[in-house]
Amino acid sequence: MLIRLVLSLAFVGGVLWFAARLARKRGLGQSNGLVEIVSQQRVSRASTVNVIRIADRVLVVGATEQTVTLLAEMDSEMVEATLADRELAALTAGGSGAGSHRPLVAPRSGGILAGSVLDRGSWGGFVQQMRERTVRR
Repeated sequence: MLIRLVLSLAFVGGVLWFAARLARKRGLGQSNGLVEIVSQQRVSRASTVNVIRIADRVLVVGATEQTVTLLAEMDSEMVEATLADRELAALTAGGSGAGSHRPLVAPRSGGILAGSVLDRGSWGGFVQQMRERTVRR
């Protein structure tokens, strides 16, 4: 029985290893880093305003369940300066307290699983969105 268990575990591990190699070979789950969500702000239950950096452009976008609308384009130097000021203010304030807020830049996960279904950051963002949609107000 123990030998059968070890062989079954080895078989499952081999299948997973082969699937990971195949996915890496085809480029699945890899992010090129051109698109980055700088900040998000919920406006209502079904709409948000997002600041998105695409390569060297910074866009302010309004998003609902049905549409995504370009609201404005911002200067990237101004965004960088604002992010640096807020980071400095958070560090000088100690970074903890009752008024803590969500980070301005979405955390990037690295490694082999970045951007794939197995990426913890992807699931964290999904869970956060589901929490925001199901909160009663």
